[in-house]
Amino acid sequence: MRIVIIGPAHPLRGGIADFNHALAQELQQQGHTVHIVSFSLQYPNFLFPGKTQYTDAPPPKNLTIYTKINSTSPLNWAKTAKWIAKELNPELVITRFWIPFLAPALGTILKILRKKSKAHYIGLCDNIIPHEKRFFDTTFTRYFLKQCDSFVVMSQQVLQDLRTFTNKPAVCTPHPIYNIYQPRIDKNEARKLLNIPENEKILLFFGFIRKYKGLDILLEALPHLKNEIKLLLAGEFYGNEEYYLQKIEQLKLKDKIYLHTHFIPQDKVHVYFSACDTVVQPYLSATQSGVSQVAYFFGKPMIVTDVGGLSEIVEHKKTGLVCPVIYTQEHKIDLPKTAINLANTIEQFYTLSYLSMENYILSDKFQHKYSWENFAKQLIDMIN
Repeated sequence: MRIVIIGPAHPLRGGIADFNHALAQELQQQGHTVHIVSFSLQYPNFLFPGKTQYTDAPPPKNLTIYTKINSTSPLNWAKTAKWIAKELNPELVITRFWIPFLAPALGTILKILRKKSKAHYIGLCDNIIPHEKRFFDTTFTRYFLKQCDSFVVMSQQVLQDLRTFTNKPAVCTPHPIYNIYQPRIDKNEARKLLNIPENEKILLFFGFIRKYKGLDILLEALPHLKNEIKLLLAGEFYGNEEYYLQKIEQLKLKDKIYLHTHFIPQDKVHVYFSACDTVVQPYLSATQSGVSQVAYFFGKPMIVTDVGGLSEIVEHKKTGLVCPVIYTQEHKIDLPKTAINLANTIEQFYTLSYLSMENYILSDKFQHKYSWENFAKQLIDMIN
């Protein structure tokens, strides 16, 4: 089939762009013709919390990427839709949806495209309810969903959220394991590259640092750890950097944390995951996480909080541990009590054989369960 993926791609950086590249490559391997239509302007600079939206890495091989969509220009949306219909004439259009801000642009492109192209339109939805809420979310989300024929989601939580908007056909299939990174290396070699002693117990918090990812909980948990366990904090701040640095100072954690608070390029990711014992995701809210599938690629078990869809893919004591979350009477997460739970869960992890967890995660059976081949098949099956 002729397939168009609408969503971020190179030179835009981040997990969603990486996902689109991997999906396009898998669909091409299955014999389809695939084009990615990406953004010339994804977010205006004043709305973007990081340092840059772009990567210096070379483009992925054997992919056709068109940089077309200006998220703030309705004239551009109409022009892009007409161009896709005329030049690409798709039979299947897969549109990534993860934030309501982009719904007017994506929804309008699909609305115009539907009048000109008899394709099947799948919404590939990372989130339906955003982590950081704004007054226009519901209206914008409903507008986008209306333009799709069917949906693919990657957690039961997102499917549940989707059903509050629409009863159109939808399938839930897990986020595939990322396979775009260099292979893992010896743990001691990785630690040497990062100036970390060989004998330390190392937790990894990886990825963009945003409020909903709950770094607060992990920082509050560190003083409660009895064993000499340290944190490798790797990722760029997307928000109030000073707030976290002050918390580290207040809790006297400088000797317990290795700070690598910058964007980690793709060719260095394997070093960080190879260096750690486990990946900690202490999220306050979650749908699914691409970081989980990076961890699984490297055979690393995870410690996750039991929120949203985050715990759906963690097999307790087989691929990691799920930490119970304590709520206040106002139904908000009780940070101090949950931090104690997290500290206890981390301590428990080191009483288990995490090497046997790694072997299980790296087994062919487990890896195939989260393969791109399976994910792409689910997408194609949605047409029927």
